[in-house]
Amino acid sequence: MTTYFFVAASEKFLTVEEPLDEILKERMRNYKENNKEIDFWLLKNPSFLQTTQFADLKAKIPSTPAVVLSTDKKFITFLKLRLEFVAVGEFECPNAEIIDPFKVG
Repeated sequence: MTTYFFVAASEKFLTVEEPLDEILKERMRNYKENNKEIDFWLLKNPSFLQTTQFADLKAKIPSTPAVVLSTDKKFITFLKLRLEFVAVGEFECPNAEIIDPFKVG
């Protein structure tokens, strides 16, 4: 089992209103310089938010959701502090409702 951590908000907030692209590019550059494998992903409308586990969280997002998903809890904590108006969560996968954490739609 793998534990995934995430920040979630509307796609518009994460991709237009906040400089998330800049943050992710800088992190990718740092990982490349340090020969570290990528452990974070930007997902638009991830299927795992449609599970009963995250029904309350998804209801708080005003439009199509997007998430930054990672196996690095410290990175998600950093994003929460940097972006402020995002929801956070975590889950283990695979589980009864989530087989593929990267599935969208």
